[in-house]
Amino acid sequence: MEQKRITRFLVGLAVLILLVGVLLARSVLPQTTHIVLPGEDGTDEESGGSSEEESAVVQVEITPETVQRAIAELKRPESYCRAVTVDDLWSGGSARSRLQVAVSGDYTRVDEVSVTVHWEESDQESTRPASQYRHTITNGEDTWIWYGSSTHWTKVAAGDITADDEQHIPTYEDILNLDVDQIAAADYRTLSGVECIYVETEQDSSGYVQRYWVSVETGLLTAAERLVEGSPVYQMASLALDEEGPTTADFTLPDGWVLLELPE
Repeated sequence: MEQKRITRFLVGLAVLILLVGVLLARSVLPQTTHIVLPGEDGTDEESGGSSEEESAVVQVEITPETVQRAIAELKRPESYCRAVTVDDLWSGGSARSRLQVAVSGDYTRVDEVSVTVHWEESDQESTRPASQYRHTITNGEDTWIWYGSSTHWTKVAAGDITADDEQHIPTYEDILNLDVDQIAAADYRTLSGVECIYVETEQDSSGYVQRYWVSVETGLLTAAERLVEGSPVYQMASLALDEEGPTTADFTLPDGWVLLELPE
């Protein structure tokens, strides 16, 4: 009888130790911002657990075969402001453009803040005069353009020029149109503290390779790079959103005409 009691006690103790071990392991599991994909049938899989449990357990491994599904799940924010830096590089020099971007719905405003050209041979820089800085507001159908502090603006049809084109950034959703064998690499990467999905294309017939870093949190392009025969010819970066969002002033033309009025 005593032996049975001892046996039951040892079994109970073992179960208790195992349960404590499981709880401790779950408490120290790192939280992840990785993409959770819907089921194969296109609907979210049902789960009795919490969203935190799902994010820690059910996550997709990013590979060239799965990255397009992950990219398709990302959504750009409806409204935001951010700074974008673009570098164009060539043999013997480079040009850096600093842009300020404001987005609300279909409307995107892009302001050139500074444009600096650097010449390697002479190690000299020249800065474009502020009067030549380009300002645009586009809604995908029409684009309003003016320069410097002028109050004169021109309205043109947007045509094939997208809001991304106005920002001088690639459209990362183009990844969805690639054949899988055109994707050389895909995985999760952290860039300056920003959790990203990284995609690199195979070299195309013109010798170009495109690299994308897309923020998992914001659904926006964080960085991009274009290489020709292994040498970078284009780079962009935008690591964070501004604390304040857009206002009506961002979508007001220099003569005071309001294109989009936002709530205060």
